Amino acid sequence: MNADAVVLDIDGVLVDVADSYRRAIVESVDAVYGRTIHKDDIQEFKDAGGFNNDWELTYAAALYVLATEEGYNESLETFTDEIAATGGGLEAADAVVREAIGAQATQRVTQRWDRERLRDVFQQLYLGDELYRGLEGGEPDLERETPGFIHDEPVLLEREARDRLLAEYDVGVLTGRPEAEAEIALERVGLDEAIPVDRRFTMDDWEEGKPHPKALTTLAERFDVTSVAFVGDTLDDIRTAVNASETDTDREYHGIGVLTGGLTGDEGRRKYEREGAAAVLKSVNAVPDWLES
Repeated sequence: MNADAVVLDIDGVLVDVADSYRRAIVESVDAVYGRTIHKDDIQEFKDAGGFNNDWELTYAAALYVLATEEGYNESLETFTDEIAATGGGLEAADAVVREAIGAQATQRVTQRWDRERLRDVFQQLYLGDELYRGLEGGEPDLERETPGFIHDEPVLLEREARDRLLAEYDVGVLTGRPEAEAEIALERVGLDEAIPVDRRFTMDDWEEGKPHPKALTTLAERFDVTSVAFVGDTLDDIRTAVNASETDTDREYHGIGVLTGGLTGDEGRRKYEREGAAAVLKSVNAVPDWLES
């Protein structure tokens, strides 16, 4: 396969976020409502689409918990299947709940559904006290003290693979992280100085989010290349590449799924392939060899 540029997602590709972002989702809902979902349930939301933003995934998980207290009797798998059928994302989750439990019960859920508090707790848990003060500009108020889950993100990208990618391709980043948190991860993997700001798209750079193709096609234009490989760990990453191909027919876009995020094993491979992945690889470290094979 020919590719002139390689665009990398961060979470689940460059660093492992199982004990950081995903843990923060579960524990934030529990801290606010005393009940939560299982960590494995997070992948159900990711597969439904529209949850590249982990704050919004947290809101949707909390919405499910609250809805079950007001008469919603469906399993979480059914809930996320209905979200997918309704278009994916937080608005779809809200629509599913409203349709299922009616206006009065929905009003009670909405009154308790405190997205601002959920986000604040999430940031306190994920960043830890020191970074929270610096990046959020507030004072932590949780009873528990945490150094921050952000420090529990093992690096997945090996030095040899990193150096080969940088030497042989134009390299960019497309992530749902806020800019400051993306910078921390890129520094950890040794890409902060290697990838200029104009070759990055973070949460702060666009409103649409994955799987909208805007960020990927914009990066391709900035690189001035004809073929781009996008490496991600979710179905929305593959959908982003597919949508880019349909939108920008002058270039080729190839979505590469890696099995180091929530999608793993044979089932993960099948899900990627159903969405049109050009390849499914064990990790980002296999990308250079695969591109050259």
